[in-house]
Amino acid sequence: HVWVYVVSEREGKPVEWALEGGSPAALTRGGWKKDSVKVGDAINVKCHVAKDSSDNCLLGFLTTPGGTPKEFD
Repeated sequence: HVWVYVVSEREGKPVEWALEGGSPAALTRGGWKKDSVKVGDAINVKCHVAKDSSDNCLLGFLTTPGGTPKEFD
C-alpha cells in the first residue's frame, strides 16, 4: 500500500496525519500516476479514521488541486 503524509491544523497547532491508500497496482489501474500528487500540493481527502482515534486513516477519496474527487483505495 502507499502512504501519504499531510499536515493539517488542530486548535492552531500542526498535526501530521498518515493516510493509507491502496496498492500501487490498483491505483495505477484507477488512473493515478507517480506525479499525480506532488509535495506541497493542497489536497482534500475523505477517509476512514482509525479505530483508536490516532492521526491516521484509510483513504477513500483524494482530490488534487483543480481536480475532482478520485478513489484512492
